[in-house]
Amino acid sequence: MEHLVVRVQNGEVEPYGQIVETFQKPMYRYCSRLLSNAAEAEDAVQEILVKAYQNIGQYRPLVSFSSWLYKIAYHHCLHIIRQRQRHNRLLMLLRPQKYAESPEQAMDRHLFDEPLAVALSRLKAEERNLLVLRIFEEQSFAEMAAILGKNTDTVKKRYQRTIIKLTNMLQAHREGEENWTSASLLKKNG
Repeated sequence: MEHLVVRVQNGEVEPYGQIVETFQKPMYRYCSRLLSNAAEAEDAVQEILVKAYQNIGQYRPLVSFSSWLYKIAYHHCLHIIRQRQRHNRLLMLLRPQKYAESPEQAMDRHLFDEPLAVALSRLKAEERNLLVLRIFEEQSFAEMAAILGKNTDTVKKRYQRTIIKLTNMLQAHREGEENWTSASLLKKNG
């Protein structure tokens, strides 16, 4: 892969097509798991691959190209999540009254309202990212550290804390606690 990157850095355009073919599906999986929205993930992958092409001159082989690309994807998805949160807060301020659920929203709620999906949605974006990178994308802690710009030990500790937090959330759900948010669990277990 590195030889293709060098060719693109030297001005060739065609090798980037091979890079896109190699990374398009893994990037889509990653983005769809992080964003929990297929349409947003498709758009994000295209934008990430364009950003990568535009900035490929800045890539240095201190980390793998894959790690560099995942780092771009992480920051891009984090930006989308933050925009979504701001948008939702604004909507809540502008429309405090309840509105009817669309058929698509009802289907999503029905399909994804499982304890694990609910628990994952209650994690911070950074925590969800750790799980996606390690479990679904099978990244090593060293690769995750390169993607996140942290040291390996810090990433390991944060990952372990996230696993404990997720486990506690699922346990609280099994025990029938009505309020099993991460804040209530931290008070209970902290």
